[in-house]
Amino acid sequence: MELAIVCTGTLGARFCGNNYSNKVNMITNSRHSSQRNHIALPFFTLLEMVIMAGTVMLAYYFEYTDTFAVNVQGFFCYEGAYRKPYPGPEDSSAVPPVLLYSLTAGVPVLVIIVGETAVFCLQLATKDFENQEKTILTGDCCYINPLVRRTIRFLGIYAFGLFATDIFVNAGQVVTGNLAPHFLALCKPNYTALGCKQYTQFISSAHACTGNPDLIMKARKTFPSKEAALSIYAAMYLAMYITSTVKARGTRLAKPVLCLGLMCLAFLTGINRVAEYRNHWSDVIAGFIIGISIAVFLVVCVVNNFRGRQPEHEHSHMDNLAQMPMISIPRVESPLEKRSRRWICQAVAEGT
Repeated sequence: MELAIVCTGTLGARFCGNNYSNKVNMITNSRHSSQRNHIALPFFTLLEMVIMAGTVMLAYYFEYTDTFAVNVQGFFCYEGAYRKPYPGPEDSSAVPPVLLYSLTAGVPVLVIIVGETAVFCLQLATKDFENQEKTILTGDCCYINPLVRRTIRFLGIYAFGLFATDIFVNAGQVVTGNLAPHFLALCKPNYTALGCKQYTQFISSAHACTGNPDLIMKARKTFPSKEAALSIYAAMYLAMYITSTVKARGTRLAKPVLCLGLMCLAFLTGINRVAEYRNHWSDVIAGFIIGISIAVFLVVCVVNNFRGRQPEHEHSHMDNLAQMPMISIPRVESPLEKRSRRWICQAVAEGT
């Protein structure tokens, strides 16, 4: 039952005046906030593009240039932790870099595009996107399609996290300079020239190795494991996306099986690195921690568990006020009205 406001009496008029002023203030604040959003949105979009470009450039300098010198870590003579046989180039691994990078870059893109398309079609059929997923870009007439907006946002955050993971891993490898399990097989030190008469003798010279310099430099960059970090990051991001986005019935078993399958592949990638003597257990564990941490942070704190943004309408406050139930204010006479009525009654009585 809807009730109407009765603006009679002093108290009723005062309530109606205050309510009207509040409505006007809310509408004015909403318009000012919308104008500020239209001005700030292009600035923050440009800022995000600059940050993304800087992240890509930093990852490039870490990966393909000698801008950051690798720390030269020493070793003990005949140290058993670094005397494993050389497993061959990375391309001969059971999980070669081409396969790993293709999966980490291609599978999430495919899954997110298919998932967002399915969600868009479902919400379009139920007429939810028309009112809830429209985002103003540069004014009252320019909108981004909800499917494009969500897909670009989720893929952009994933790409940023992928490059951030690569930067974290490369920074750790450059700073620590941890040696691979097969380091001595590539280093080929001349123990006689180095005077290695005891196993406890420590070799710290940068010129102790006589092998291929490029292979030796790669053998000094193992902590943390890049393959473990990238694989677990992609698996964790996709697992959280599937868990948060897929809400269809009958997926109570399908979702955990798919997510656990992705995590299993990532863990197998790390175990393969240890089994082939390309990384230590500590390298793989550190890579897992970095990848999981970055994925969880981005999903929880940046994309808000893949939830859609709230609609931004200029007259949302006015619509909410229009839908609010109204209350009835009883008429209360003021002392002045009572006194005026008493005077009128006395004057009428004296006149008669």
